[in-house]
Formats: sequence, C-alpha cells, structure tokens
Amino acid sequence: MIGTPLSANATKVMLLGSGELGKEVIIALQRLGVEVIAVDRYKNAPGHQVAHRAHVIDMTDADALKALVDQVKPHFIVPEIEALNTQALAEIEAGGVTVVPSVRAVQLTMNREGIRRLAAEELGLPTSPYAFARSETELQAAIDAGIGYPCFIKPTMSSSGKGQSRITQASEVKTAWEYAASGGRVNQGVVIVEGQIDFDYEITLLTVRAKNAQGQLETYFCAPIGHVQQHGDYVESWQPQAMQPKALENAQQVARKVTEALGGQGLFGVELFVKGEQVWFSEVSPRPHDTGMVTMCTQRLNEFELHGRAILGLPVDVSQRDAGASAVIYGGADAASLEYHGLEAALAVPDSEIRLFGKPESFVRRRMGVALATAENTELARERAKQAAALVTPKVAG
Repeated sequence: MIGTPLSANATKVMLLGSGELGKEVIIALQRLGVEVIAVDRYKNAPGHQVAHRAHVIDMTDADALKALVDQVKPHFIVPEIEALNTQALAEIEAGGVTVVPSVRAVQLTMNREGIRRLAAEELGLPTSPYAFARSETELQAAIDAGIGYPCFIKPTMSSSGKGQSRITQASEVKTAWEYAASGGRVNQGVVIVEGQIDFDYEITLLTVRAKNAQGQLETYFCAPIGHVQQHGDYVESWQPQAMQPKALENAQQVARKVTEALGGQGLFGVELFVKGEQVWFSEVSPRPHDTGMVTMCTQRLNEFELHGRAILGLPVDVSQRDAGASAVIYGGADAASLEYHGLEAALAVPDSEIRLFGKPESFVRRRMGVALATAENTELARERAKQAAALVTPKVAG
C-alpha cells in the first residue's frame, strides 16, 4: 500500500544524504507516490532541489538526527552517505522505523574494517592481502610484514576516493598516513593497507535483494559494470563488462554471500576484482553506486528505480536494454557557482545524454555531472560518452 504524498496517510521516506545519487532515488520514489524528505549537511544539495521537504543537519549529531526523525516520522530511512551517527540510527530502528537495508548493514559497510573482516574472516571470501593500522609505525610494520609494495592506504571510513593513495616505497608512507587520517568522513584513527593484486579488470555487480511477485525475498543481479578509477574515484563506467561465464558465476556467488550476510532489502553495489575466472571481493555499498549511473541509459529500470522498488517491497526487473557507458564531468575549478557551456555540441553526439547535478559549489575534482551514451557495443558507447563529457565546459560564473 502506498499513501498520498503530503497527506495523513503518506508513505514517507527520509534520505540521509542527498547528493546526485540520492536525487535520483528521490525521483524514483516520487514516481511511485512516495513522500520524500531529503536531508544533507549543506543547503541546496541536489536531492533538496526535488524532494517534498528538505532539511540541513549534522547527521553525525545524535540529538539532531533523532529530533528530526521525531519531527518527520518517516516509515523508512535510507542512508546515502557514510558520515552518520549509527548508534542513533540503531535506537531509531529499535523504535520501529525501517532503516534500509538495516543498521547492521550500514555499520558494517561504512567501516572498511567491519566489512573486510566480515567478508574475509567470517565468510571466507577471497580478498587482497590487508592489515589495519592505528599509527604510522603500525602501518610501516604491516607493509614490512608481508603486504609489501605497491600497496594502497585508505581511511577505514571514507567515500569517493577521499584519503586514498597508492604507494610504491617506504618514503611515501608518512604522507599516505597523514592523507588517510585527514581524508576520512569520520576520523577513527585507523587505516587499512591493502596489497596490490594482479587483476585484469574491476567490476561493480549491482545486486538487488527484493520481493518477487509472490512476496518472497530473492537476489537479483544486473549485468556486470566495468569501470575505470583514478585516485579511488570512478571516472568512466560501462555495461555490460564482458566476462567468462565461470567468472560471472563466481562473482555472483561472492555478491550473493556478502549481501545475504548483510541482509535487508535494497540494491547493493558490490565491487570485485577479476582475473580470468578468479574473483576477489573489494567493497560493497548498501545503496546505489556511482558507477551504476550508467544504468540510466542501459536498463529498463535503472539502479535508483530498483532500489526504490526493493525498499517498498515491490517486484523488480534487472533486464538490460542497450550497451552503454558513462563518463564523469568535473567542476575543474573551486567556485561558488558554475556555468556549463557546450551542451549543444555534447547532445549532438549520437545516442547521448547529459545529467548535470546542480551542486551549489564546485571543486576542481568534484563530480558535477555525467555523460551517458548507448551504442551497439560498449567500445563505441565509451567513445561517445567520453566525447560528450569532454564537450561540456564548466566555467566559473560571472
């Protein structure tokens, strides 16, 4: 049952974090008649611009978070970022509000230590060699004890590549430690160091835990998404990524195990490394994934629509329509506002689309938009997406 928005019987969903991904979740939910409340740490976030109501709070502040929930009285809370007070969320969940997919899943996945220990130590899934360090001395010792070089140093709590670095020698350890300590969403004083593994490519396997037409919970898989990352942040993605049948089977088994262990309903972005038929678990997000923006042009239901349906207990369809690709449009400048030029040329690229997120402030490496393109194969789609993205020129306003 879905109520009527802005009425006494409204079905209300509160998003904690309302960036470009949250914005698309909001639109998907509103199309199903849901009343959506967007929450973020800054005013006029992308999701604020389309939600029924918008609030600005510090979501790590337990009192502020609980007070807003008491005021709004949502039926569902959908975390879209990592910087949250999960203890407050646990108390809210205990009070009867559904947290998507669950507070446990949010707690485990927002902390690289929690999810890596679950995957490798409890579930026995293959991962890269890793260790956790609480000081620069511990970090150096872990590298010397077997992680070796090259390796990756990351905060245990961060997103979009913040605080991540790849190092190749001991002289870089100090800088990497300081960068990781400053780059975490919530400073835990802990970093993870991962050894580099030899893989052919990376994928995101969008995995959906949703009810079927008979009301039974099932696990569904979208076609694998290939992607390119720079500095820990995605710059390009495409669907489908060609895989050997056995590799795809192994990837689905890993994704199924980790998402079943996390539980709940919704869409998960499972990141995996692949070499031949071998698959290694990397990370998982209990929400739509940035690389999954490509599904806005490739699937009958994009990742945001799938998430919305799964949250509400509705059947899903993960079928793919076209081969497609996405390419990121960066701000290119630190500025209060931008003007976007070249849209006419970008949209003249065959079978292309542009999504500008409407973020109120730009940074040099901030993702301000994305180009999408379809074609008869992923190679051509990638060419078109990159061409369209390059033709959009952000300039500092006025």
